[in-house]
Amino acid sequence: MSDTSNDTYPENELSIESRAIRTGHSRTHELEHSEPMFLTSSFTFASAEEAAARFAGEIPGNIYGRFTNPTVRNFEQRLASMEETDCCVATASGMSAILSVCMGLLKSGDHILSSSSVFGTTTVMFEKYLAKFGIETTFVDLTSTDAWKSAIQKNTKLLFLETPSNPLTRVANLTELADLAHNNNAVLVVDNCFCTPILQQPVKFGADVIIHSATKYLDGQGRILGGAICGNNAIVGEEIYGVLRNCGPIMSPFNAWVALKGLETLSIRMKAHCESATKLAAVLDDNSAIEKVYHLSLKNHPEYELAQKQQSNVGGIVSFEVKGGKQKAWDLVNSTRMLSITANLGDAKTTITHPASTTHGRLSQEQRDQAGISDSLLRISVGLENVDDIIRDIQRGL
Repeated sequence: MSDTSNDTYPENELSIESRAIRTGHSRTHELEHSEPMFLTSSFTFASAEEAAARFAGEIPGNIYGRFTNPTVRNFEQRLASMEETDCCVATASGMSAILSVCMGLLKSGDHILSSSSVFGTTTVMFEKYLAKFGIETTFVDLTSTDAWKSAIQKNTKLLFLETPSNPLTRVANLTELADLAHNNNAVLVVDNCFCTPILQQPVKFGADVIIHSATKYLDGQGRILGGAICGNNAIVGEEIYGVLRNCGPIMSPFNAWVALKGLETLSIRMKAHCESATKLAAVLDDNSAIEKVYHLSLKNHPEYELAQKQQSNVGGIVSFEVKGGKQKAWDLVNSTRMLSITANLGDAKTTITHPASTTHGRLSQEQRDQAGISDSLLRISVGLENVDDIIRDIQRGL
């Protein structure tokens, strides 16, 4: 954990809340209490021999800011500890994390088996850009293990999903999909953006690679772009790290420092998000102007029982369908005064968006139908304001 005597408590004896605050920081000779920010593009060596040895990987140490930086490393080690994985690499954004995984693990002729309930831009990446390099993708129902089994191919190398999904909070059975992947020599990749390691640790259910958009809950205040990839040393520490080192989709030290400090309050923030989202979901579920509410606190959610087993809490995203279609949904959005109309999520500020015309707007109507994204659907990322203020602002449009 640290090289100072008052910070040598065994990491494996600390709770996740304590690891989110204490791990990864090795104090410098200045004995700083808060983690330092290293804003430098390069590092010096004591001799030509030392420089050669570091570049050859014979001795550890900083080399060049594109792939070694103490601030970024601090963030990586802390998040890896929280996800209970061997290592982590930090990227420039959540999308660059997904791209780095694909570049590190796939080649022309390989096949991706993906949930149809993924972020719209992820679908575009798979279908428009990876397809250019001979990588084919098949999309299946997130919640149907039988559909995954039917669609797997001999050249399937990667199973990709978000659970809970964006924006409908549907949940996949991770244990079943991990068994399917491993029985077919494939890697299970789980986007854990909605839960964070506070609410869910996919590696405990057999996932091989965990992806984060640090832009969301890890930062928690909408200040930066960033991503992260957690997993074992062979997959993440070698194959995917090689992509970052040689191709450069890295997280900046400043953004790493901001996300690092965000991790310190992640546990209490996620608890508050969940509590407020649960109250909001109950209010919306009781409103006659609402067709359907999607939140894992509601017992009528299709995966309510499964989520109870895989997650420690229900999450801060509430989606719902308004009676009256697209125009009624837009009218509700436009009636709000406090909520932020933006597609970001995981912020201290509550945000509202219309997925069909924003986050999933580049998808075809067929793709949106397959993902369950209707024109009447709205997504709320419940922030840290007083929940009664959030409810009043939404009810104004209902």
